[in-house]
Amino acid sequence: MRRFQERVLGSVRTDVSSSDGDIWLLGVCHKISPHEATGDVDTRNVFAAFEQDFSSKILITYRKGFDAIEDSKYTSDVNWGCMLRSSQMLVAQALLFHKLGRSWRKTIDKPVDKDYIEILQLFGDSEAAAFSIHNLLQAGKGYGLAVGSWVGPYAMCRTWEVLARNPREKNDQGEPPLPMAIYVVSGDEDGERGGAPVVCIEDASKRCSEFSRGLVSWTPLLLLVPLVLGLDKVNLRYIPLLQSTFKFPQSLGILGGKPGASTYIIGVQNDKAFYLDPHDVKPVVNITGDTQEPNTASYHCNISRHMPLDSIDPSLAIGFYCRDKDDFDDFCSQASKLAEESNGAPLFTVAQSRSLPMQVTSNSVSSDNTRFEEDDSLGMNLVNDAGTNEDDWQFL
Repeated sequence: MRRFQERVLGSVRTDVSSSDGDIWLLGVCHKISPHEATGDVDTRNVFAAFEQDFSSKILITYRKGFDAIEDSKYTSDVNWGCMLRSSQMLVAQALLFHKLGRSWRKTIDKPVDKDYIEILQLFGDSEAAAFSIHNLLQAGKGYGLAVGSWVGPYAMCRTWEVLARNPREKNDQGEPPLPMAIYVVSGDEDGERGGAPVVCIEDASKRCSEFSRGLVSWTPLLLLVPLVLGLDKVNLRYIPLLQSTFKFPQSLGILGGKPGASTYIIGVQNDKAFYLDPHDVKPVVNITGDTQEPNTASYHCNISRHMPLDSIDPSLAIGFYCRDKDDFDDFCSQASKLAEESNGAPLFTVAQSRSLPMQVTSNSVSSDNTRFEEDDSLGMNLVNDAGTNEDDWQFL
């Protein structure tokens, strides 16, 4: 399987060089500039913080030996489930950030965190686990998800939107399995048109209100932004913008990889993209809270693999987690600045409402006096500097 993975993704590179500059890993900068790795400094100490951060991220890979999915005979997702696994990793990181904070690290000398175990249980390989591959396939039927078939980022994002709406038992704190609203930011309802999608502040507020059933005005929010940035490969003008998204404190990384071989990209160093690879095959593990120290080794990786960022599939999805309204306002401010620096070809833009004919600037992202458009079929009447050149924004 590793040889197959290398044929698809290319040779696995694990070297991390201080000469390539600092590493940005899901909103955190690991400063490893050359002068810090010279003299008598132990290189292992220089990279220790990065390595601990990387290895603390949840890895979810192909599994074998689970109960058959629905009426099929599939008891493994080998060779077809990599996009589903990559998306599980992204959502798992959102839950880690929500429950344990961005600074959480997995350690071996402390008692295991209960919240951490509960997160892993959500991604078990059975219908009983809320976010299992079984339930993802069930929720995504309307978007073409099927056992044994590969799926793209747009359909995957919409599938999570559907799955999050499904009623599930709440935990001891009264939270649903996914204690946050989901907002899929797409330029078109069916995902077929090109152009920069728009983060509509009123739509985000509406998602939060719907999630809380009107009890509060704002909730934690998971934003998923599916994009198509070229035909056969990513247009090079978007590479600096993709790199910059990892500097957002709200960064959840990218669902991306080579065609037909999805990975979960969690960091960048210059032109390198660090990723977690779902293509290793591991037996099903039943994580329970009954044992004192459950074996969670298969959910982490100590090898920091990377590939050239400009080699990834142009069809991808970017994720962001906003803890509260202030965090969302900060995200909108940074996204607007990034759009202003994009030379007319932004990844996505920000607007206050669907009818506002202007891009929101970093000075106007906060507003509590929002109104909702009940008709979601209304288009975004927004000036888009990206233009209509098909060489700039390719259709799916």
